This record gives sequence, C-alpha cells and structure tokens, in this order.
Amino acid sequence: MDLKAEIQQAVKAAMKGGDTVTLSTLRLLLAALQNEEIRSRRALSAEEIQKVVGTLCKQRGEAIELYRKGGREDLAAKEEAELTVLKGFLPQQFSDEEIKSAIQASIDEAGAKGLADLGKVMKLVMPKVAGRSDGKRVSDLTKALLSG
Repeated sequence: MDLKAEIQQAVKAAMKGGDTVTLSTLRLLLAALQNEEIRSRRALSAEEIQKVVGTLCKQRGEAIELYRKGGREDLAAKEEAELTVLKGFLPQQFSDEEIKSAIQASIDEAGAKGLADLGKVMKLVMPKVAGRSDGKRVSDLTKALLSG
C-alpha cells in the first residue's frame, strides 16, 4: 500500500474511532498533498509525500516553540498532538550518533579542516540523511564536529 492510501486508511480509522485531533490533522495533510499535486501537476512519489509531511512537522515544531514563548500552553499541546500524528507517517529518524557518523564520513570525504568547510560538508551529508533528520539538527552537529 502506498503512503497516500495509508493516510486515507488512517482517516477512515479516525472517523470510525471518533478521534477528532487525528482526523483534523490527517485532513490537513491530505489537503497539503492535494495542493502539492496540483502545483506539480502529477501524483506525488512516496519521497515527495514524506517531504510534505516533514514540512508540516517542521511547521508544528516552530509553532510549539512560539506558543510556549507566548505562554499559550493549550495551543502548544494541540500542536504537539498534531505533530505526533504526522510523525507516524515519517520514516524512523536518525539518532545523534548515526548523524555524527554520517557527518564524520563526509568530513573525511571532503577533507574538511574547520568551519570554513561547512558548506562542502553539508553538501555531502544532507543527501545521506535526507528525510531522516532535520537540516538544522544536522547543521548544528556539523558545526560542533568541525569546530571541536
């Protein structure tokens, strides 16, 4: 079963189960997928669907941070619930150790010596961790390894 069909099955299950948070989140996801298909004028591949899910996850993470800064814990909790639902459609994320080993391999491959070579290393490491790790997290770990 492809990823979009899996999402549609989850919508049906949420309807039957009366899970309003999951239902609204999945409907939002399907709308985002539909918009992306209209924009690209073709059906999306599994990788493209995961990219859309990743974008929505990133938006939720940023919203959670802003709501917490603003003292709106109720809205932050709602966003966290949506984030949990969305993460169910992403592949298992890399641990920091897995990311660090990919970064170290890229540092060795690029012959990087310091922070000045950050761009070279990021260009090599991002395809290795695409879809399985946040770019900001990879960048922070890369900076730490290059400076340390």
